[in-house]
Formats: sequence, structure tokens, C-alpha cells
Amino acid sequence: MGKELILKKYAFHTKCFKTFFIPLWKGDLLSKSEKENPEDPGLWEEKFGNFVDVKANGPASIGLDFSLHGFEHVYGIPQHAESHQLQNTRDGDAYRLYNLDIYGYQIHDKMGIYGSVPYLLAHKLGRTIGIFWLNASETLVEINTEPAVEYTLTQMNPAAAKQMVRPRTNVHWMSESGIIDVFLLTGPTPSDIFKQYSYLTGTQAMPPLFSLGYHQCRWNYEDEQDVEAVDAGFDEHDIPYDVMWLDIEHTEGKRYFTWDKKKFPNPKRMQELLRSKKRKLVVISDPHIKVDPDYSVYAKAKEEGFFVRNKEGGDFEGVCWPGLSSYLDLTNPKVREWYSGLFAFPAYQGSTDILFIWNDMNEPSVFRGPELTMQKNAIHHGNWEHRELHNIYGFYQQMATAEGLIQRSKGKERPFVLSRSFFAGSQKYGAVWTGDNTAEWSYLKISIPMLLTLNITGISFCGADVGGFIGNPEAELLVRWYQAGAYQPFFRGHATMNTKRREPWLFGEENTRLIREAIRERYTLLPYFYSLFYYAHVASEPLCETIIIKKEYSLGARGSHL
Repeated sequence: MGKELILKKYAFHTKCFKTFFIPLWKGDLLSKSEKENPEDPGLWEEKFGNFVDVKANGPASIGLDFSLHGFEHVYGIPQHAESHQLQNTRDGDAYRLYNLDIYGYQIHDKMGIYGSVPYLLAHKLGRTIGIFWLNASETLVEINTEPAVEYTLTQMNPAAAKQMVRPRTNVHWMSESGIIDVFLLTGPTPSDIFKQYSYLTGTQAMPPLFSLGYHQCRWNYEDEQDVEAVDAGFDEHDIPYDVMWLDIEHTEGKRYFTWDKKKFPNPKRMQELLRSKKRKLVVISDPHIKVDPDYSVYAKAKEEGFFVRNKEGGDFEGVCWPGLSSYLDLTNPKVREWYSGLFAFPAYQGSTDILFIWNDMNEPSVFRGPELTMQKNAIHHGNWEHRELHNIYGFYQQMATAEGLIQRSKGKERPFVLSRSFFAGSQKYGAVWTGDNTAEWSYLKISIPMLLTLNITGISFCGADVGGFIGNPEAELLVRWYQAGAYQPFFRGHATMNTKRREPWLFGEENTRLIREAIRERYTLLPYFYSLFYYAHVASEPLCETIIIKKEYSLGARGSHL
């Protein structure tokens, strides 16, 4: 125990714990002290477009291989718009875990999108295991499933060993930076695996009941009159809903924690109207802060040194919705504490206790950055480079937001926070969704395995934008999406700003009737959904149960179509 193993000039400090999970390696990975190939500048700096990533700490990467004998079905490592069962990558791209703002992402693509959970499950007849690779840097996962010849020796005649062909899946993990910190979960059943993983990362937070109802969103409802008209439309057409949403246009010039004084001059009165009908309001709060000395949030964060820094030591600045922006360093506990305080009623003028929060663009999104995100050599609290922490940035924003809402109610009310970016453990703080999908049948279909994958990796409160965020769905597609969404954990209609309006009553009387029935079915099932969330919270059971849960020992190749 605690011995040091030297391997190719790298040092690993290993520990062994007497528990059902085994951290195979845990410790510091030491950089090589010399350049092995000084003629290769790519080891020390890389170019992406006009950006140069200078690796101040030298070249580094870590990796580990697993051979899973007898296993040919593997699942997990979201988020990808892919089938539920992970595909063989031998002749194609590896699965990438790197949180990115991908508008209109491609389906059946192994490119990383908004969230990353570096957790994989393998299942065979009578046994399920899990591998949790705890690393927040850019990660690639290669999967190669193939038949393998194995031999069984006999005592009587070793030369007459029995030959048997069994499946074997080789899984190769490789991360750009960090340490090797990996846990092998031994099961043996799927239910055991879910519990073991939850001991490491937490269980799904118990949501407030209203958040299990139907949510109505659009980028953007234009003003208070528009909100009131849409709200009245649900009553007029006898369609239940619980939550109205406002996107970035409700703010004063994309300054979060503010209201547009012309379009939303009396936000408290608007909220009181919703309260009178027992409804709630969700507004958006992103982690980029407009560079404006007259904006109190920016001025305070600037004064306290709360922004991510560039490699020269100044504030990192990038372009996002407000224009030139700085980015809160949410890896810093002091920044999170301050950010949580911004949700208090005195700080957030115009807010009430029926207002809840939506964290978006928190991969983080940087419009003119490499791959529309932050440069890897930006500096966080403790002088950690962004490359080390990238995939966990949005996790910290959702954590701080949830804590802020809990503090606001003095611990008396459960928070509701939706986050686009996520990491292992995000389930403790709220809900996630599948991001900027498209109004096509293929995106409705792929949403189901995407949500199943999130569920078995701990994040049960998840959904997809009903109708598709991008484009204009035909009436039948919209109806079918409502019918599917009514049975998914998070149920929200949403669309981008350049689409036609698509409130449920705008597609003719018959389609209105079908959508009304789907939404009412959701409300009929609310006690059941609430019970499922309770079991997810206390017993680590996924809401969306896959075939490997209900038929733990009978999953075969038929499951691969999902």
C-alpha cells in the first residue's frame, strides 16, 4: 500500500481501499523533465486557427487500457447524439468528452457536445461492471469489441487445453492532462452499479413538484404583454402548464440579474400574475459577464479578481451574447459564494420566490474562441490551466446557482436549476437537457437513447426540447414530440428566435386536442413521476429504465438498435 511504481519516467502513487470500488491508480503524473524531441514544436505549442496554445507545463497526457473479457455491450460516457449501446471505434473516431457549444449538432457523431460524464458500464449475462475515469480535461475513449480466443488448462493434460471463443471489449481512455484517478465498480447487478456510482458522485436531487410539469419556453417572449398573452392562451385552450421561461432578451443588454426597462418594466407584477395561477418563472443566467464598469456585477467581480485570467495575468476576455465579456472563475469557492449571493432578493432586483434559474452557455461558450470555447491556457484559481478543468466549469456554475436558491429561501425550498453543461455529479444540483436540437424526426428518435444514457450515468432529470430548438416542425412531428416528451423526466417546449411561433394551439383544432391530451397525460402521471424521483434520490434508481435494468441478465444483441 502507498508504494510508488515507476513506469517510463512517470510516477504513480497507488492506494488500495477495502471497498466495493477500486481506485486502480490515484496520484500525481510527473511531467518529463526534458524535451524528448525538440524538433517537434507540436509538443510544446499547438495552433487552432489563429490561436496558439502554449503548454507552459510541457507536453502531457495520460491513458489506461481495460480488457473486459466476456463483455460485448458497453454503455455510458455521455453526451453524444448516438445510440444507447456504444459503438466499435476501431475503424472510426473515438468518443470525445469535451464540453462544447455545438449549435445543431450532428446525430450519430462521436464529437463531444455540451456535457461530459466519464463513466462507462459494461454488461453481460449475469454481470455488470462500471469504469469511472475521474478527469475533467479533454478525453478520448476508444472501444474495440472483438472475439477473443481463450484457453482452459486441464490438470491431466496441459497440452490438451480447451479452446473457447468469447467476446472481449478493449476500452482505451486517454486524457490530455490531469492525473490517473479511476474507479472500477464491481456490481454485480445494474442496481448495485447505480448505488456504487452514487456513493462516489451523489444521487439525483429531489426536485420541486412544479418542475415535473410542463414548461413553456422560447427565445424570446418579447415583453410582459407577450408573456401575459401566452399565459392566457393556455387557460383559454384548457392546456395545463406550470412554468413560463424567459431567455436572454429579457435583460438590459444581456446583463444578467437585470431586466429590460422598456420590455419588462414591472417584473414583480408579471410574477404576481403567474403566482395567482400557481405558476412559476424561469430566467436565464450565463457565466459570461459584460465588460462594463457601470454594470455592478462586472464592477464587483473585477474589483475582487473573480474572473478567469489569461496567460499574461490579466482578465480573460472573449465575445459572447453581450459582446466583449469576462468569465467568472467558478472553480474558486469564493467566487461561487459571491455568485450564490446574487440570487438573494436584495441583490436581484425584481425577483421573487417564484423565480428560478436556467444556466446556459456554460461549457463555457466563447464565440471567437477555439472551437467556440475558452483557450486551454487560460488560468483558474490555484493557477490551474483551463485544460485541466474544462469539463467541470458548468458543473460549478450549476452548483453555485442551486446553493444561491437554497440560501434565498433559507433552506426551506428546493431549488430548480437547468444547466446545459454538466459533469459527473451534476445530478445533485438539478436538471440538464440535450441542447440545441433540430426540428427533424431523426432528432426526436435520437433523444430517447441520449436520455437513457444520461439516466444510467446518474443524471435522471433530463429532457430534450420538444419540437426541436432549430427549425419549424411539421404539425405531426410536433404532436409526436409532445407525446414522447410527456413521458420524459424534463418536459419543456422550446424554440430559437428565428422560428415560427409554436404554442400548442397554433396548429389547428385536432392537433391542439392531441397536444392537450399528451400534456394532460403528463399531469395524470405526476404522482408516479414524483415517486420515481424519490427512488432516484434515495435509492439511486434511474427514472428511465433500460432493458438492462428490467431484464438484468438477458440483454443480447437486440439491445443494440437503441
